[in-house]
Amino acid sequence: MQVEGCKHELEITVPVEDIQRETDRVIADLQKKVRLPGFRPGKAPANIIRTRFAGQVRQDVIDNLIPKALTRRIEEEHLTVVSRPNITELHFDQGEPLRFKAEFEVAPEIELNEYRGIPVTYREPQVTDDDVARRVEDIRDSKAEFVNIDPRPVESGDYAVISLESLAGLAEPVRQDEMTIHVGDPDTMPAFNDALTGMNPGDEKEIEIVYPEDYGQRKLAGKTVRFRMALKVLRRKELPELNDEFARDVGDYQNLEELREAARKGLHREREQEAQGEAKDQIVEKLVDGHQFPVPHVYVERQVDAQLEQQARRLAGAGIDPRKLNVDWDKMRGSQKEKAERDVRATLLLDRIAEREAINPTQEEMDREVQRIARQEREPVAAVRKRLQENGTLTRIATGIRTDKTLSFLFEHARKEAPQG
Repeated sequence: MQVEGCKHELEITVPVEDIQRETDRVIADLQKKVRLPGFRPGKAPANIIRTRFAGQVRQDVIDNLIPKALTRRIEEEHLTVVSRPNITELHFDQGEPLRFKAEFEVAPEIELNEYRGIPVTYREPQVTDDDVARRVEDIRDSKAEFVNIDPRPVESGDYAVISLESLAGLAEPVRQDEMTIHVGDPDTMPAFNDALTGMNPGDEKEIEIVYPEDYGQRKLAGKTVRFRMALKVLRRKELPELNDEFARDVGDYQNLEELREAARKGLHREREQEAQGEAKDQIVEKLVDGHQFPVPHVYVERQVDAQLEQQARRLAGAGIDPRKLNVDWDKMRGSQKEKAERDVRATLLLDRIAEREAINPTQEEMDREVQRIARQEREPVAAVRKRLQENGTLTRIATGIRTDKTLSFLFEHARKEAPQG
């Protein structure tokens, strides 16, 4: 009996004869195990076992019969149970049938609307010669060398190597023996530019830095810190000459033109992935908006857990202990539920479409991913595959590949419209 949404309730009765058979079996098992004075092992009479261990017999019969009866009814009604059943209104009296109710959630039945031809905003990515030139220049910049220069006053454009030690403003002092600052660069804090300009190697001074509230390092964000700064050495950046030899040094290219062509293809691939990713997000949003069906509460709660765990990992990665934050976690859970429900709905829809279109990962795709992980972890492929199989990661990899292929299928069949304006 459907109660509400995905909630389901069954009223189950176990006949007296089934109870008797199970009771006899439980008593027979106890006869083999118990030791009673005056009887050889396994020879204690059944009626004594029944009387002496009445409470245990009753509980064992209940524990054995309920899951059997419940499983049988679930199979008869072809239900897909997704939550742990809650057993209520249990009635079990001598000489009467066993009666109980089981409440649980089932997977929703999803009736798919049209999912081919979903309209999305999409423009094929373009790569200009200027884009390529900037990418090659970035590669050139990454191969630059820093050369010490003769002592002189610091000028804008210099790379100053300094030591820095906090004197006040922080609970835990900061000390850095060697730190490079690009003087005059827009990303360098103005206070450092001003303090360094005109200094000579060997000079020291005290400076006060006011860090903005949104500064990347949390321990410095919003703080006013006094430092002792010493200028150790000045350096200049020397860029390699942009020629065929440079291209050969960078990678498997015969000349500079090949490097430029590889940069063009790389940029196009990156922009294509980004543009397609945005289009696929639109498709998912429209799919969710166009399908209304109940979502199991247990799925939503599981998704909320995953979202909160992901946020906690991000905080930990930034050096923040989530347990020390003054956060109302119940309120936080509540605020996550709407997004969690949409995410679950999207997952169920993509699974249903993949099922209808017979979209599945191939063995080659699975092997390729396992080999990638093995290379990354520098372990034998067979050992990695065995571990991924045992810890369930292989199943998650298969699910991920299936989802990606389904999204690509939907994108290929979408109606792509150019952005307005």
